[in-house]
Amino acid sequence: MTGQIDTVIRKSKAPILRLALLGIFTVAATLLAAGGTTGHDSEQAPADSAHFGHDHHSPAKLVQVVRDATRQFIDVNAAVAAGYGQFLGCISGPDQGAMGIHYVNGTLVGDGEVDASRPEALIYEPSNGRLRLVGVEFVVDAAAWMAHHTGPPELEGQTFLFIDSPNRFGSPPFFELHVWAWRDSPNGAFVDWNTRVTCEGL
Repeated sequence: MTGQIDTVIRKSKAPILRLALLGIFTVAATLLAAGGTTGHDSEQAPADSAHFGHDHHSPAKLVQVVRDATRQFIDVNAAVAAGYGQFLGCISGPDQGAMGIHYVNGTLVGDGEVDASRPEALIYEPSNGRLRLVGVEFVVDAAAWMAHHTGPPELEGQTFLFIDSPNRFGSPPFFELHVWAWRDSPNGAFVDWNTRVTCEGL
């Protein structure tokens, strides 16, 4: 993977990639911060723990770290106040479940670092006009990361995936890792698509 990443970065201008990625997320965050919570009920439903932790073993350390760090964002308005803004709509796969609605912090995306307690994106599931926190996505620009590292990022032993360009988000190449900390995922806590998340509640 490292060879592929290096090739992408050599063919790209790192500052331009960083600015493009940061710009995409920052514009979305700024627009939302100016306009509220995109019409959803401002009262956030309690985080859904009913589907979490019923596999009879303790959650992975990273899952618990994320839960502790994002409990403050159960109410989406708290996320907006902290600099997160909606990016795109609800992302769904016809055969793979869904990702939900991403609220992204452009400043964190652009810093070129990863921190388990500071996810770049919070993921919400629409439910009867409300938004329910279900997980997070860690995102880092590939060029910014590889300028100072020799391999992909890791958090608590979980290796990030490399997403090349072009991609569905229209962004430069980046690394990402989903953590389904607030909604159990039958295929694992770190997969991209969660079959227990849906966009049907819009």
